[in-house]
Amino acid sequence: MKQISHLLLGVAVAGMLIFTFLVPDAQLFMEPSLARILFTHVPCAFLSSIFIVSSAFFAGSFVRKGTDVAAAKMHASIELGTIFAALTMATGILFSKIQWGAWWHNDPRQISFLIVLFFYAALMALRGAYNDRGRMDRSTAWLSISLVLPAIFLMFVFPRLKFVEQKSFHPTRTIPEGQLDFAYSFGLWGTLVVLGWLALVIFSLRKRVELAERALDDNYGHDETGSRGSTADGVVRPVAVSKKD
Repeated sequence: MKQISHLLLGVAVAGMLIFTFLVPDAQLFMEPSLARILFTHVPCAFLSSIFIVSSAFFAGSFVRKGTDVAAAKMHASIELGTIFAALTMATGILFSKIQWGAWWHNDPRQISFLIVLFFYAALMALRGAYNDRGRMDRSTAWLSISLVLPAIFLMFVFPRLKFVEQKSFHPTRTIPEGQLDFAYSFGLWGTLVVLGWLALVIFSLRKRVELAERALDDNYGHDETGSRGSTADGVVRPVAVSKKD
């Protein structure tokens, strides 16, 4: 069943790629043929926000239950949210250069999203500062929860403030008001669905890898503490009893 699902995913990815190259050029842009960057830029922005919010949700679940499953989902969400945020920023900078004439315009939305990316890049770095898995999980969970409200504000509220809309190159009402033609709307939402499907497959695989690593650590004693700060049952570790040992 999984093989069929993955085959269908591959077909969907290939089909959307072909479609996005076949749609007519968007004539209202400086480089009409390269407006297709939107098919990657906008879905990545959507997915980054979804995974950032879900990382806080799973972090809250971990704080309440302390399970390895919740921790694995939290870490997978943080990683995917950060990856999609980086892709959003990269494609946005490329679009800015091609369509607006400069790599960076100090656009308020560019700056606000860059801050969000820095938040989660720092969170990723924090995880590597702990050798103890239990402390890493707890610190990551609390920081993820504390970052979600500032991230939501910077991604959804700040860009829609009147003074920001007036200064920003980014249109804020094009998609909500349905100003895109059918081809670009289909390409945008179709790419979002396919990319989201791919992201869910990666999320599932990343969660399974994380759980497998934790199981190995518990079985062979490579980790000093589990997610709840206690050693695994039945694990015996050597303890030095003399200087010779």
